[in-house]
Amino acid sequence: MIARIAGMLLEKRADAAIVDVGGVGYLVQLSAQSSARLGPPGAAVTLRTYTHVREDALQLYGFATEEEEQLFILLIGTSGVGPKLAINILSGMPALELARALIGGELARLTKIPGVGKKTAERLVLELKDKLKTSGLLQAGGSTSQPPPAQGDSALHSALLNLGYKPAQAERTADAVRRALGASAPLEAQLREALKLIQGTP
Repeated sequence: MIARIAGMLLEKRADAAIVDVGGVGYLVQLSAQSSARLGPPGAAVTLRTYTHVREDALQLYGFATEEEEQLFILLIGTSGVGPKLAINILSGMPALELARALIGGELARLTKIPGVGKKTAERLVLELKDKLKTSGLLQAGGSTSQPPPAQGDSALHSALLNLGYKPAQAERTADAVRRALGASAPLEAQLREALKLIQGTP
């Protein structure tokens, strides 16, 4: 089982990425949330992965954060939820928000996710509510000593962490980029500016 993949990002789509590892390109299925955290093609990338084996295929599902991976495992353990639907559900909102919505039984929010009807939402809440409360996922997500990045640059902050930069440096750089370009600037433009700032730092 392939549990982690690290290499150079060759191609990025809304639902997948191709990562070059030693000259081999791996196709990794991603949620929209994880895809948004990746840098531009050519950037270094590290993803947690889940290997799904079928009779006719071997598929890799990737996650930019540990929280998303944990939630994916819980989702595919739910009746009627396979990896494809789980990734689709994770695309609907950030992992920790999704976990809170499931614990709170927020059916209206859950049914706004494409592919999730009322019955599926009810089943997810029924089967995952207690598991999430005891999983420690929300506690782990809120235990960091670093202040959370501003909403507009959270994806940039995460992308810099995924590239191996230290949390304090990632936070300072993301804040500088937000002031320079604005929080609404495309992530790829933010990341390019961030790397320029970092490379120009003694």
